[in-house]
Amino acid sequence: MRGSNAVARGKIDELVFAHLVKAGVEPAGLSSDEVFLRRAYLDTIGTLATAQEAVTFLASTDPKRRTVLVDRLLQRDEFPVYCAMKWSDLLRIKAEFPINLWPTAAQEYYRWLRESLEKNKPYDQFARELLTSSGSNFRVGPVNFYRAVQNRDPLSLAQAVALTFMGVRTEKWPPVRRAEMAVFFSQVGYKPTGEWKEEIVFYDRNKSTSSTEAIFPDGTRTRLDAGRDPRVEFADWLISPRNPYFVRNIVNRVWAWLYGRGIIDEPDDIRPDNPPLYPDLLGFLDAELIASGYDLKHIYRLILNSSTYQLSSIPRSTKPEAARNFASYPVRRLDAEVLIDALSQITGTSEQYSSAVPEPYTIMPNGERAVALPDGSISSSFLELFGRSPRNTGMESERNNRPTAAQRLHLLNSSQIERRIEQGPGLQEIYRKSDPRAVLTGLYLTILSRYPTEEEVKIAAAYSQSSGLDRRKAAIDVAWALINSTEFLYRH
Repeated sequence: MRGSNAVARGKIDELVFAHLVKAGVEPAGLSSDEVFLRRAYLDTIGTLATAQEAVTFLASTDPKRRTVLVDRLLQRDEFPVYCAMKWSDLLRIKAEFPINLWPTAAQEYYRWLRESLEKNKPYDQFARELLTSSGSNFRVGPVNFYRAVQNRDPLSLAQAVALTFMGVRTEKWPPVRRAEMAVFFSQVGYKPTGEWKEEIVFYDRNKSTSSTEAIFPDGTRTRLDAGRDPRVEFADWLISPRNPYFVRNIVNRVWAWLYGRGIIDEPDDIRPDNPPLYPDLLGFLDAELIASGYDLKHIYRLILNSSTYQLSSIPRSTKPEAARNFASYPVRRLDAEVLIDALSQITGTSEQYSSAVPEPYTIMPNGERAVALPDGSISSSFLELFGRSPRNTGMESERNNRPTAAQRLHLLNSSQIERRIEQGPGLQEIYRKSDPRAVLTGLYLTILSRYPTEEEVKIAAAYSQSSGLDRRKAAIDVAWALINSTEFLYRH
């Protein structure tokens, strides 16, 4: 269903639409309220709207209802939880091989991350804590940044810093440039304690550096003062508003998280020969983040409220450059964690997650949401099948949302999915309704966050009559069909 024509609602739209005009590409129409509701919930909090939430929003006549919804979603407890899932991928929060943080450290790392996001900690402060903290990996969460690497030599640490906070893959740099950055991390020390697997991360003054001078990635030289942690020197440079990497990296990542691809794509491959599609748009978002005091919610709010984000996924242009230029919203499959949480929410059931080691427990308690799992080693067969990130490298490409035949067969034929749909308490009240239209409406609102169309009502009625099934079995078949539909499985 197409929405109305899209009009510029702010600077983002002015910049994007101006580029589309130059490219001769017509933007898609504005998405319908039904589509926007579902999209905003999934992209912002990784959760489906409940049937009642859908009814309330779709009944609203407030001309600012979309803006109001965005503000509410950004204030919900689920927002930092979903953000923490994305950050956990980048920060490689994983207890077991090959990262080997160990469970207690992974739990503490995740706790710090989630608390930081819940407080909406300014992004510059967030980065500084990760880069400069010292202490026990069991008690000071951010020190695990320097442990969540497969090698702990200065070159590997510098590579992790560049990838996470600059969006740069240093393996493409000349060896001399990599070595210059590694100097800042050449005095990171590690020492064990009397407690099993506990480790202290600290500034080790006894480790000598090869030079009293160091060179930042932008070519600026600095003197390394004796007795001052070089990590602090690097952090000061990194979070400076004049830094060409720091804010550009994070606003580009947020855009990619919401839109499926970055203004620079891939979002962790920023380099001179991979320029931004819209340099002026990236520059605008950079300036906004700095002016807001490094408030990432402000960037989310700007993007979510733009007409560019709210465009329909149905393109109006057949030109190949239309999709690349954000002329329509990109259709893409739900993240593995979001998908299993959605199935659990709809059916009123829970997935069972387990870890290879019993710290703090091998089997997670019932009711745990997949997006809230604190450790990449805690998993399930569903998450593995549907491409959850293994958190081995911190690269965005580790997450695989491409559909496979095995995934389709699982959703169509799995006895576990069948039991959830047939017996899950979340759908029983709908199945018991006596009015066939009320049953259909309940299923559509619960699964797709919208009302069925008249054509869909006719198709369902015809199926119920021709199949010879009783009302409950026919409703189960409809639920099964909706859960296997492209509309449910994909963001659109």
